[in-house]
Amino acid sequence: MATPYTPKNILITGAAGFIASHVCNRLIRNYPDYKIVVLDKLDYCSNLKNLLPSRSSPKFKFIKGDIASADLVNFILLTESIDTIMHFAAQTHVDNSFGNSFEFTKNNIYGTHVLLEACKVTGQIRRFIHVSTDEVYGETDEDAVVGNHEASQLLPTNPYSATKAGAEMLVMAYGRSYGLPVITTRGNNVYGPNQFPEKLIPKFILLAMKGQPLPIHGDGSNVRSYLYCEDVAEAFEVILHKGEVGHVYNIGTKKERRVIDVAKEICKLFKLDHDTHIKFVENRPFNDQRYFLDDQRLTTLGWFERTTWEEGLRKTMEWYVSNPDWWGDVSGALLPHPRMLMVPGIERKFDGPDVNNSSSYVVDNPTPNGMVVRAPKSSPSAQKPSLKFLIFGRTGWIGGLLGKICEKQGIPFEYGKGRLENRAQILADIQTVKPTHVFNAAGVTGRPNVDWCETHKPETIRTNVAGTLTLADVCREHGLLMMNYATGCIFEYDETHPLGSGIGYKEEDKPNFIGSFYSKTKAMVEELLKEYDNVCTLRVRMPISSDLSNPRNFITKISRYNKVVDIPNSMTILDELLPISVEMAKRNLKGIWNFTNPGVVSHNEILEMYKAYIDPDFKWVNFTLEEQAKVIVAPRSNNEMDASKLKNEFPELLSIKDSLIKYVFEPNKRTSVA
Repeated sequence: MATPYTPKNILITGAAGFIASHVCNRLIRNYPDYKIVVLDKLDYCSNLKNLLPSRSSPKFKFIKGDIASADLVNFILLTESIDTIMHFAAQTHVDNSFGNSFEFTKNNIYGTHVLLEACKVTGQIRRFIHVSTDEVYGETDEDAVVGNHEASQLLPTNPYSATKAGAEMLVMAYGRSYGLPVITTRGNNVYGPNQFPEKLIPKFILLAMKGQPLPIHGDGSNVRSYLYCEDVAEAFEVILHKGEVGHVYNIGTKKERRVIDVAKEICKLFKLDHDTHIKFVENRPFNDQRYFLDDQRLTTLGWFERTTWEEGLRKTMEWYVSNPDWWGDVSGALLPHPRMLMVPGIERKFDGPDVNNSSSYVVDNPTPNGMVVRAPKSSPSAQKPSLKFLIFGRTGWIGGLLGKICEKQGIPFEYGKGRLENRAQILADIQTVKPTHVFNAAGVTGRPNVDWCETHKPETIRTNVAGTLTLADVCREHGLLMMNYATGCIFEYDETHPLGSGIGYKEEDKPNFIGSFYSKTKAMVEELLKEYDNVCTLRVRMPISSDLSNPRNFITKISRYNKVVDIPNSMTILDELLPISVEMAKRNLKGIWNFTNPGVVSHNEILEMYKAYIDPDFKWVNFTLEEQAKVIVAPRSNNEMDASKLKNEFPELLSIKDSLIKYVFEPNKRTSVA
């Protein structure tokens, strides 16, 4: 047996995911002296809440990033003095791999290769534990009484397992060629709390909680072995400390169950009649009948399965019953064959129009212009593009900027030709373009401002209400996510959100500003859109961009006014936030989002910056709201929005004042700023 190993500084990749989060939390709990650094790009099946038990530890550090970024990986290894890597990060859902296999190659093979090369270059890694899967062995004979052992031939049968086998070959090669201290694990199916419900057991539990049918691929005779997550976390703890370099370890169980029997047991737990609550659906293109492992090598290290199937299933059920909203809206993941709307990376036929999309992926450090999303490389001509956007609002400011962002990122896109209120025209656009996402940047804000809406109410309703609802409805029928650029000008400071208090309006707050007809229509349509589960509503406020010649730019407007009020407001820096909205589409985020930079800034503060960076001779005059009311038709909204939800999703998001300097004033600087 190998000499026990004691790590100091561990990098765990993918630890915001299911299995790795349990491993991370266990190591933090049992070994408080270990420093744990997590690298995770927070893909659709990751959740920072999975790491809540670890985040209070002074030895824990989270870094949002992609293992495919060589510069980032090298930087982390060197600056954090990493001596141990536990590599969990991967695309793992078999269904997804049948439709979007290139993402699996990119993440599972290329990402692993980047890590291995960084280990070779830095020369400081004492353990590299590579997490693979039992699926690399392929099917086990139905009558086999001895499971696959670690030296069994690898015969993967689907794109997912093929990429995991390919990654294993790289790990083995780096171990032999460069002497890297590698260990590989191959595990059975894992279940338990925190698992994203594209997987069978949490999917069945959530469906049973709703009283909905449990979909069985094929006839349900496929056999699987299931291990409870805490037992698996303990296995990795044992392998970390006692595993022998160069070895492969199966993490398995002898207890097997047919998929149909798992469904029946979950029905029983929820007191459902399995005859009426189980439905058989189209099988996968290939569905291995059985995986069976010989785990003797691991048990000799002292590990054994502690949790019975009945106990583990009960704990799992109780956790999901207590945490039904842990993952937010997962309706798309609960489909028999998850489609792109909810689960990125899946191209799958279902009962309805074809939907094709790609995995979301966040890359290394922001580029100089602040973009955080790399343009996906083009795939062979035989492949459909992984993303294709249909944008409504070509002649608008935001719509035009979206097109430029798509061009920069290499995302195919087309502008809609139809009018939003014309359902037939929208249908024609969708059928012609075949988009993966639809962006609604069309709307009436007024010419030259919202006062226009006061005398053109039918036109305003037609576009802002009827048109937006029509587009949302058509998108829903076609299984498409609609990114809807809305407004935060539906609130005003009040007794519970007083000026200067720092208390901002949250996404769930009810609109309270009815001063303008424009705001009334926007508040009305936002409330109605809550009934559509395929809409992401982005509340934009007082938009600003680096283009100071654009008459719609808030800075351009107030710098040309004779007089301005001076009230702190939440605002949106488009140069920073529009690329984020594209990333939100890739992640298939939904619901309402306050789409502003954190904090507030006043008119005078902006004009002070304008004077310091652009025109040192610039002067302006303030006037009161009462004085302003005499020269405008409709009152204006003034408020602070709480951007914490957006900040939690995108920790790199700058405060409003920092964003103004970085994205607007520094690029336009004409003076020497003291």
